[in-house]
Amino acid sequence: MKVLVLNSGSSSLKYQLIDMKTEKTLTSGYYERVGSDKAFLVYKVNGEKIKVEKPVNDHAEALKVVMEEITSQEHGVITSLDDIDCIGHRVVHGGERFKHSVLITEDVIKAIEECADLAPLHNPAGILGIRACQQQMPQKPNVAVFDTAFHHTLPEERYIYPIPYEYYEKYGVRKYGFHGTSHKYVSNRVAQIINRPIEELKIINCHIGQGASICAIENGKSVETSMGLTPVAGIPMGSRSGDLDPSVLTYIMKKENMTIDEANNMLNKKSGLLGISRISADNRDIEMADSQGDKMARLALDNYHYLIASYIARCAVAMNGVDIITFTAGVGERGPESREAICNQLEFMGVKLDKEANKVRAEEAKISSEDSEVLVYVVPTNEELMIAKETKRIVES
Repeated sequence: MKVLVLNSGSSSLKYQLIDMKTEKTLTSGYYERVGSDKAFLVYKVNGEKIKVEKPVNDHAEALKVVMEEITSQEHGVITSLDDIDCIGHRVVHGGERFKHSVLITEDVIKAIEECADLAPLHNPAGILGIRACQQQMPQKPNVAVFDTAFHHTLPEERYIYPIPYEYYEKYGVRKYGFHGTSHKYVSNRVAQIINRPIEELKIINCHIGQGASICAIENGKSVETSMGLTPVAGIPMGSRSGDLDPSVLTYIMKKENMTIDEANNMLNKKSGLLGISRISADNRDIEMADSQGDKMARLALDNYHYLIASYIARCAVAMNGVDIITFTAGVGERGPESREAICNQLEFMGVKLDKEANKVRAEEAKISSEDSEVLVYVVPTNEELMIAKETKRIVES
């Protein structure tokens, strides 16, 4: 079975074509600036990177170009679209309705639309990708794999907010959590690496990239996570604030005469590492500035590492212990400095890092020392493969 995995953004289309017999990616790429005359496609085949500059008006046109490249004589990996068996779509928010991946129907699309208020940048884009596939490959089954689904095992006392309960009843205001596909993949993978049943393990996975979340996974199930109603909650990120005293927002809005949209933009795009450092939302830029003595860069990184370590400790409380801590995503996989700074603050939990082993980047590796009471691993995430596996499971069932 060959599964096409799509991750649709408001002006982008990312994809992978995966052969499920070998679980190998045949080709992967992304279309950027969809809807503009500067749109372009970049993809990889057999290690070769190819760029196609071709304006497209919408996701349907972008997908058509992608399909032409996938089946082309020069760079194609399949002979025709008939070789694609099904399509798996990343959908960010499933609300309370979707606790598992589902075969997409018109009713499912309608329900995804109804969750758009909770993910206004993501859910509408996901639907654009679904519609494009229905138009280009009308006979192929489409499956929705939700970022929020993995966290539906959270106990009620951990997902409910201490505000009037009527807002949960009327609007579904509660903690949902995100990055569920990544958390599920990494926790299952590290259980395989150490050759122990996931049902016996207490795992804390740190998905740390431009977006970041921490998840406590007990016996294979999510029992605590840092993101909340939306992906802006939890630990600080590249440009997102993470958790705040709620009055911080109302106070600033009043002082600056901000609109709701302006405040939302501030929390999502001007805060986090960027907000404190005033340099960048990219850890690499901030680390470079820190190495040159920039005090605001140092402050941003210290705040970032402290709050991540604090949430790891919170996750340990949720499980009354921890066996393994895993690091994944951009910073988690490629940031030895951040991993060390975080783990150094967890020595009270018995965490000890092997500094030499910690030099690894983007490879599966144990980075804890032999006398560490908690195992620490780097495990590169593979959300696309997890989506493909879910898609295969749903279609075959």
